[in-house]
Amino acid sequence: MSRLIATGIDVGTAFIRVVVSEYKKGDVSPKILGIGLAESKGMRHGYVVNPKETSKSVRAAIDAAQKKANVPIKSAFVSIGGISLGASVTHGSVIVSKADGEITDIDMKKVIATAEEKVDNKNQQLLHTIPLRFLIDGKEIMGRPNGLKGIKFETKALCITSLSQHADDLITVIQDSGIAVEDIMAAPIAASLVTLSRQQKTAGCVLANIGSETVSICVFENNMPVSLEVFPIGSTDITNDIALGLKIPLDEAERIKLGDIIHSYPEKRLNEIVEARLSDIFELIEAHLKKIRRNGLLPAGIVLTGGGVSVNNITDLAKSSLKLPAQIAAPQYSINSDHQVHDSSWAVAYGLCVWGLDSDEESLGLQLMKKTQHNLASWFKQFLP
Repeated sequence: MSRLIATGIDVGTAFIRVVVSEYKKGDVSPKILGIGLAESKGMRHGYVVNPKETSKSVRAAIDAAQKKANVPIKSAFVSIGGISLGASVTHGSVIVSKADGEITDIDMKKVIATAEEKVDNKNQQLLHTIPLRFLIDGKEIMGRPNGLKGIKFETKALCITSLSQHADDLITVIQDSGIAVEDIMAAPIAASLVTLSRQQKTAGCVLANIGSETVSICVFENNMPVSLEVFPIGSTDITNDIALGLKIPLDEAERIKLGDIIHSYPEKRLNEIVEARLSDIFELIEAHLKKIRRNGLLPAGIVLTGGGVSVNNITDLAKSSLKLPAQIAAPQYSINSDHQVHDSSWAVAYGLCVWGLDSDEESLGLQLMKKTQHNLASWFKQFLP
């Protein structure tokens, strides 16, 4: 088997992370050849506000990864996040096309298309359609419905979307940096590929990515994402609160938040400031779980990832706030060089590589279908039970 190489680009508000991975026959998972990190400029709440600055930042991260991996980077798989990322549950229904009532791939495509038609797509771009359940003549079917017989075929699906303008701007920025976009994926889904086990996703859990200006959550049950939400709050708010509360410069507040420096500030006061903002974040997560009737009902609890999880005692506060088990994600990276990836903030970029290199659809629970819109590399994936 020839050597396969893929690149993942995670364009965040604070940093742009690039991971280059390779896969060879016999490998358990793709190995990381090199990584690139650059300060993200021209971004706000996960969307592009200054394309030229963002493109320069992407190019800087690409150059760093290219040098470390010692391979040219011409194309990449890209994540999309930001406050415009959202999801809605829709229903689709069709009459089985064959005279004998046997459900075929054509019926599968038709019923999913009818579910997608229910999405308000005036300003939205559909990223992923994930069938949550199928029904034949009103009865739920476990597994694949292909080959079964009936008259009325229905589906309940999770449709993940992004504001079209934000998606188009992101793709344009990547292309302006000299990189062709092979595929795009919602950032929370990409992160889940390398931070959650099948057992966690089957039992039920929520993956929370705490970024600099946004917090994204994705709820899983039965090995499928059932809900996704993004909140306009992040770890930068914690830094700002520390700076205001202790009357210190922002850079010093950031280092205190990360535990890089210890000053003679009252520990009790510092903890109060940090916990107040984290409580706000967990209240938003709890409210969403209540909305979808999953609060206190996820056996695998909450798994925390992203650059904001380095705050001290974050898991303890998550446990007490959500009444759920809590842990920080610990992705298992296979490093094929001395360029180490130490934390889960790289999960999105690495997850994109896994998605791009894994040809075994069942191992990810994914089926790939190509969909091109406006001459852009706009693709979506479908989760099948």
